[in-house]
Amino acid sequence: MLKAFLLIVVGLSGDPEHAALFHKWGAALAEASAKVGLAGDQLVYLVDQKGDADTRATGRSTREEIQKALQGFAGRATPDDVVYVVLFGHGSFDGRNALFNLPGPDIGPAEFNAAFAALPVRQLVFVDTTSSSGPFLDVLSAPGRTIITATRSGAEQFTPLFGGRFVEAFAAAEADADKNQRLTMLEAFAYAKAEVARAYEQEGLLSTEHALLDDNGDKKGSPDPTATGADGRIAAALSIGSIADAAPLPSDPALRTLYLARRDMERRVESLRLMKDSMPAAKYTAELEKLVTDLALKTREIRAVESASQR
Repeated sequence: MLKAFLLIVVGLSGDPEHAALFHKWGAALAEASAKVGLAGDQLVYLVDQKGDADTRATGRSTREEIQKALQGFAGRATPDDVVYVVLFGHGSFDGRNALFNLPGPDIGPAEFNAAFAALPVRQLVFVDTTSSSGPFLDVLSAPGRTIITATRSGAEQFTPLFGGRFVEAFAAAEADADKNQRLTMLEAFAYAKAEVARAYEQEGLLSTEHALLDDNGDKKGSPDPTATGADGRIAAALSIGSIADAAPLPSDPALRTLYLARRDMERRVESLRLMKDSMPAAKYTAELEKLVTDLALKTREIRAVESASQR
């Protein structure tokens, strides 16, 4: 069964204005994740210093706590699950190495790489919304990883707008392009990128940030990924959850069982789509057709039972 694990980290802010902004973004993403079905130990939310808005915060954003959180995910996740890591705050770059700034020792892509290698999942999503985040993609890019950075290089050192627009996507109806109540990483990226461009245009400024997405492991992020392009196909199938996942189940035992069966089928379709490139084309097509047919039949069965109960 495809399940999401989400680690949100708010690092050092530098000043009160940025602190309020980064904490707002982190808290909003934590809240959005709860609305799409994440519960309990599936969410870890770390902050540099807990504020009034950080009601869902679970700890402090030190390097040790980040590693501890990922170790916890490694012990609970299965290969079919997906781990998401989203960073808010400041990044730095000294011309050779990029770092995510934290209370105490900072953390770089090499430390994340080591922690990710211990995860049993086949798919991982890493979103770095900080300044100078581009070099993280160069190190972390690999098969089975979707890497999103707010900048294309370490030289883009101004605080990006991307993080706020990325979080806004989870509450913006227009971000869900196919209107299926499930926001994919590709949809969130596309929405955030478009909103960032709009913001710079409205101010009459040249953009100082250029977000990238890489999900084919070639260490070459794309500024314009698509569901059928070199980058974007995997991101188009990955979502933290859906409104349907979080919706209350029917009280009727028979309907409840049918709803749970349909959710399981939906997740199996997602898992299969992520494995497309590793399967023979004929086998993939046959299995997908069977799953989609079974899903349609299960939906028809649910509607029949619901109609009968309303008579």
